[in-house]
Parts: sequence; C-alpha cells; structure tokens
Amino acid sequence: MMLAAAAAVVMSSCGGSAPKANLENDVDSVCYAFGVSQSQGFADYVCNKDMGLGVDSAYMDEVIKGLMDGANLGGSEKQKAYYAGVALGQQIANNVKDGLRYQIFGRDADSTQVVNINDFLAGFINGIKNDTAVFNSEGARKYIETQMAVFQKRAQEASAKKMEEEYGEYKKQNEAYMKKVAKNDSVQALDNGVYYKVLKAGKGEIPTADSRVKIHYEGKTIDGNVFDSSYKRNEPQEFSCSQVVTGFSTALTHMPVGSKWEVYIPAEAGYGAQNTASIKPFSTLIFTIELLEVIK
Repeated sequence: MMLAAAAAVVMSSCGGSAPKANLENDVDSVCYAFGVSQSQGFADYVCNKDMGLGVDSAYMDEVIKGLMDGANLGGSEKQKAYYAGVALGQQIANNVKDGLRYQIFGRDADSTQVVNINDFLAGFINGIKNDTAVFNSEGARKYIETQMAVFQKRAQEASAKKMEEEYGEYKKQNEAYMKKVAKNDSVQALDNGVYYKVLKAGKGEIPTADSRVKIHYEGKTIDGNVFDSSYKRNEPQEFSCSQVVTGFSTALTHMPVGSKWEVYIPAEAGYGAQNTASIKPFSTLIFTIELLEVIK
C-alpha cells in the first residue's frame, strides 16, 4: 500500500528539513521507504568520533546541506571532482593526522607533539603532480624508512623513561633480586645476565637458535605472580627458540633434552620497560622450563 502523502518531512534526528516528497505512486513510496530504511544510524555514524565522521551534532544541518548538494550534482564533472576532493580531504583530516602523530611520536606522545597536516598535503599534492623537487616516490620511501627508525628509537627511549619514573622502585627491587641470585652457589651463569638452577639433568640433544622445540614451562615474577603456565593448561607448547625473549632463548640453547631448569632472566633479556597486561615493566622473569623434545 502506498505511504500517505506528505508535503515535507522533518528529519528530527538531524534537526533540518528534508526536501518535499512527491508520494504519488507506489514507486515514489518505495523510494521514500528505502530512504527511511537507509537513514537508520546515520546521525550516530556522522557524529561518532571513533567509528564515524566525528561531526559536531550542532552542525547536522550543514551535513544535510552537503548531502543534498552532493546528491544533486547531476552531470557536472567539475562539481563531482570538487566533492571527491572534499571527501578525500575529510578522510585525511579524520585519519591521517592522528595516524602520522602516532607513527612519529608513539603512543605516549604528549600534547606538545603535533604534526602539521599541511606538510603532508604539500607532499601529497606534489606527488600527484609528479613534482620531484624534494623527493621522488623511491626517495620518499627510503627517507621514511631511515627516519622512522630514528623516531621509533626516540619513542622507545621516551616510553622507557616514563616507565622508569613510574616503576623506579620496582626496578630496584628486581635488580636487587638478580644480584642475590648471582651470589647463590646453586645457580650457574649464562650469557645475557641469565642464571639457571638444574632441577633435573638431561643428556639429550641441545637445541640451536633455529630449532623448534616442545617444552613444559611456567613463568612468574619475583612477587610470585604466575603469568603463564603450560602445566596449568596440561599441554606442552611447541615453538622456535628464536620466537621467545632473549633470555628464554639463551636458556633453551644450552639445555639438553630431558633437562628441567629454573631460569632467572633479568629485565634486559626479558620484556625490559614494556608494560604488558600481566607483567610490569622491569620485571625479572623466573621460569621453570622442561625441555621435552627437539622437533625434527
């Protein structure tokens, strides 16, 4: 059945007026119905800052005006080109600026660390126009690769400094713990500041850094927090010796198959200043490791 005719429909979710609907037949009504159907969630999408366009809801009338202009371009290729540029510019404003800031300064960037979007636009537009006065595409790629390594190092250093300020006392506790371990006559030293105690001697093959192994293990921190355990899962794990933190790999590549060791890994050979969900920055890692097999 055809919808009731209406001279104008007020878009209450947007605060602006819709064009006059000419509901004279079923086709008109179906088109109108499709419009209503497709409008669901539109205002939320336009205003959502995380998953949408991030438009201030106070300016929804302007959104509607732009929507009407864009939908009624007709055959004007010039206008189509302009609005395509506007749409792309909005994507750059909404996504590229924050993305560049994150890539350059890292997740711990403060409010003073900003990027100038006009610099990006200058490079972008000159790239479109094949202006190679500063960079060609290959030169730009190589420069980015080199400079991003510098930026990443700076970001890591800044993050480590921030973590040390916050977890300085905990770092001292872990360093003191490792000094105590080093003085224990029952432990032996390996590379990278790693120590181990033999719980069970093995006589089998010793893995290399490229070996794939099957092990049982349990990891904890100096406060007794168990952050991972294959024993609790009742399932040995298989992985390459090169896929684990440095200290863990150091231990594995000195263990004969059949061994069971208690391994003490300083933060520098573990997760360092990283802050994970279950391991604080600067944590000493204490592992019980049982090497079951070198997988061929």
